Amino acid sequence: MTAAAAFPGTWKPNQASTVALFEQLRLQVIRLADSGDLPPGTRLPAVRALAGLLDVAPHTVARAYKELEAAGVVSTKGRNGTVVSARDERADALSAAAGTYASVARAQGATFAEAVKLLAAAYDAH
Repeated sequence: MTAAAAFPGTWKPNQASTVALFEQLRLQVIRLADSGDLPPGTRLPAVRALAGLLDVAPHTVARAYKELEAAGVVSTKGRNGTVVSARDERADALSAAAGTYASVARAQGATFAEAVKLLAAAYDAH
């Protein structure tokens, strides 16, 4: 696959999966961004257009985009669309979130092992 022209390509979410459709889409975008198949700056399809291509509700795509934006994987530029963020921007966002979590965990008296265990459980739950 090369860039957004081919996105989503032949990929479709598995309607029979126990994994929510928005989560399948979110994970697919992360995989493609991490592999370089969706390089930084690649514009993703509009919510309604992608929903039509994937045969899902627009809300499904909107939620995936919202969660990808919160994770720093993409950024939304209003009417200019949603684009894949540079990896360093994503790392900065994750680092900031990790720093906040570490501060709260330490303030609550959690050990490193407890904090990691809680983080792993939260990660698996989402």
